[in-house]
Amino acid sequence: MSTVIATFDRPTRPGRHERRAERRRLKRQDELSGHLAELQAIRALLERAIEVVGVGWVQGAWFTVATAGGKRAVTACDLSLAEHRPVIGACLVGAVVQAAGGPATVRSQLVQRTLDLNWHTLREEPDRTVRWCPGPQVRLMRVLDLTHWNDAPGRTHGEVVDLLRAARQTADVQRNMC
Repeated sequence: MSTVIATFDRPTRPGRHERRAERRRLKRQDELSGHLAELQAIRALLERAIEVVGVGWVQGAWFTVATAGGKRAVTACDLSLAEHRPVIGACLVGAVVQAAGGPATVRSQLVQRTLDLNWHTLREEPDRTVRWCPGPQVRLMRVLDLTHWNDAPGRTHGEVVDLLRAARQTADVQRNMC
């Protein structure tokens, strides 16, 4: 009588190195998916900002609101006036803020990154990677730069709309770079 001894193949569990590599791969995939979703949200916000500027464009203030006494300009110092009154005009920065939901959203990541993209479109080459998380002082200086650009003598409504449209295209370029 002969006995056949067969080896038992146990399912192998990936080693520590393989598990870590898979976790890193999944983390990169999640980050990429999140970034692509954010770029889509930025693009949609830019579309709404174009509509806001289409209603009325402002220089020298962030918004124009309708009051019982007529139009009133709203600056960064008195943003609360734009919270409960109809906004009938906005500058470049104000249009992004209004398109995101109004002054309460000014510090949201979506608004901040949309402004980052607008500044990048204005001052950098579109095919360069956007610096999404500049320091607070850099971000403030960029918002001031966008505000000064909007308020420059001779600036036109069409130029502001063109910048918002170009920023929308820059979002597409950034998405393709992913």
